[in-house]
Amino acid sequence: MMYRNQPDKRNQLLQKINEVSFALDDILLYLDTHPCCEKGMAYYREQAEKRKKLMKEYAECYGPLTIDDALASDGNTWKWMEQPFPWEREGGCK
Repeated sequence: MMYRNQPDKRNQLLQKINEVSFALDDILLYLDTHPCCEKGMAYYREQAEKRKKLMKEYAECYGPLTIDDALASDGNTWKWMEQPFPWEREGGCK
């Protein structure tokens, strides 16, 4: 599922990353109080893997969202500084 050069697809991918990240944050809070819950741990692993794949896909198409994914953006150059800053994008910080 590649989204390169499609603004709507980029937004859809970002939305999916946000949803999975929220699920991860939520399950982490649950696991803080239920550390032995096997279903909770399985759900955590599933969501963590989904997020990892989505973040890699985003980095390959648009550049990394976090420094952790800087090398996933392909190539032999430091791509981190080649992408626009948030305030340089439509809908960025104002």
